[in-house]
Amino acid sequence: MRRLVLLLALAFACAFPAAAAASEPLRIENLQVEGGEESWHASNGFRLDWTQVPGPPVLPRAVLYRLFDSEGHLVEGPVRDTEFGRMIDVLEVPPVPGIYTIEVWLEDEQGRAGPPSRAARRFDDTAPPPPAPQEPDGWLAGHETAVLKIGHPAGPLPPAGIRGYAISLDRGDGGSPCAHPAWCSVAETDLPQGIGDDTVALGTLPEGETYARIVAVSGSGVASPVTSVVFRSDATLPRLALQGVPAGWSSGPVRLTALAADELSGMAPAGPTGPFTAIAVDGAPPALAGGNSVSTWVGGSGTHRVAYFARDAAGNLADGALAGLQPATADIRIDEDPPRVLFAAAQDPGEPERIEASVADPLSGPSPDRGSIGLRQVGTHGRFQELPTRVVGDRLVAHGDSDSYPHGKYELLATGYDRAGNAAVGTERARGAKMVLVNPLKTQVELEDGFGARQKQSLPFGHGIRFGGRLQNVSGAPLGGQEVAVTETFARGSQPSRRTTLVRTRPDGTFAVQLAPGPSRDVSAGFAGTRTLTRAAGSSVHFGVLASVHLHASARMAKVGGAPLVFSGRVARAGTAPLEEGLPVELQFRYRGARWSGFRTVQTDARGRFRYAYRFSDDDSRGIRFQFRAHVKGREGWPYEPAFSRPVTVIGR
Repeated sequence: MRRLVLLLALAFACAFPAAAAASEPLRIENLQVEGGEESWHASNGFRLDWTQVPGPPVLPRAVLYRLFDSEGHLVEGPVRDTEFGRMIDVLEVPPVPGIYTIEVWLEDEQGRAGPPSRAARRFDDTAPPPPAPQEPDGWLAGHETAVLKIGHPAGPLPPAGIRGYAISLDRGDGGSPCAHPAWCSVAETDLPQGIGDDTVALGTLPEGETYARIVAVSGSGVASPVTSVVFRSDATLPRLALQGVPAGWSSGPVRLTALAADELSGMAPAGPTGPFTAIAVDGAPPALAGGNSVSTWVGGSGTHRVAYFARDAAGNLADGALAGLQPATADIRIDEDPPRVLFAAAQDPGEPERIEASVADPLSGPSPDRGSIGLRQVGTHGRFQELPTRVVGDRLVAHGDSDSYPHGKYELLATGYDRAGNAAVGTERARGAKMVLVNPLKTQVELEDGFGARQKQSLPFGHGIRFGGRLQNVSGAPLGGQEVAVTETFARGSQPSRRTTLVRTRPDGTFAVQLAPGPSRDVSAGFAGTRTLTRAAGSSVHFGVLASVHLHASARMAKVGGAPLVFSGRVARAGTAPLEEGLPVELQFRYRGARWSGFRTVQTDARGRFRYAYRFSDDDSRGIRFQFRAHVKGREGWPYEPAFSRPVTVIGR
């Protein structure tokens, strides 16, 4: 056994001389063990304090002590120590847990032993078995209080018993709940009421995983090995989506699917108390399914309020209740009945080609962008030909072009839609009669020009054209104040190639216009029609304009064998494109009793000019009176008719 040493430091007055022998033995009062006799200690070393009676200047000659174990057996002593100073040294008990008793007395200068005084030292450095904390039962909702329940340590407990439990919380990176891994102070013992103090409320925990680290603490402060449990908290409501909601009205039952998702506790099915997803229609009991989805049908005309909600594995219920809100909702609008379609009671006299049909629907209302009107001849059984149709509010408006269809009777069909997509057809007017129209719907018009059967006219170069005609209905009544378009289509090579002049008819239906001079052209008159009058077109008249060519001789007398005679001239090119290749001009001559004969063809320049030198070499030419002229035949792209110049006279000599 380890030697026990006790040094006592006694306070005394140094100024006094040694005292005489006391009249009574020295005794010890108020013997105290460091840390107290009732407390267990993890260290086997300790310190003793007492009060000496009588006190200084009387001094003991020796201090004696004996040490007994828990069974009262003498462990050591008596030990007599005469070497003690003013400091109290440390006394050590054997390193075996137990309750030790120390007996101490004093011996005075005469060798008398005073009465013994006793004290206890409780020593236990045994680590308790680890506690067995209960694993949390699933996820915690964000508003729930986490409760830690600690199962008692299994196996033999230390002699000092269990003071309680020390606890710490971390996010996964923690260790022992006490500053020293093997020992916990009283202040660090969170549940200090013994082994039965085994339940503690941890409050609401942050979202995610929280680790609880627990040690059992013995009565002497020795810590058990650390045990851990994980708390999982989910404070986020499930995310919800509702699939199948139509953008507008539906024409029939709608199948809806509510989907829920949760990234923490999840939505995996787990029986009646586990996650679920639900849909309720019009306040009826909800369709409910375990897990993250549920589907249901919504039917019947009208507007249906649909609420959908879900609960995750932590118990968070995404129905708006926690936030004081309403569940997520959607409105499903169903219209299973078609609209009613009727044509207008009569045609508008001011717009006889305007065809209207009304579309009425009391629930979803008429479609703002769908509908058509078609027609076919009465007595036929082919498909209805669709007319260009616009949707104007609750009406279908189409335009029947009288000029595009043969004369006769036509039956009409209107197809209308409501906003849900239901379609209906109508073939009757609002007054009940079948919708039949006679084409043409507008008053038929005739246009006559003033040239009758003469559809070709020839004009000299530079002359304007007086063009006119008459506009009337098929009954012969004049149509005054109407606009007629007179169109000139010029021959190829002209600039411009086309020109239109607008003229208004006189009260008697006639019209006239003076057209400017220019190249050859086709002239026609057309009437575009109005809301009440059909289109009309007159006959096209061709005006062929003769070319303009001039010839000049350098002299009126030509000497045979003498200087050449120079012929020059010009072809007018008003209203034409540049003549990059020129025009061929045939020079002709004749004399009395002979026909015109060509003797040379020359080419004009780009400006229409030409020149040719001719020498008289035949003696028979003396005294003969010759006539010369130029003939323009034209070519491809020349917008004038062939023409001759005026003859010039030259006499040979």
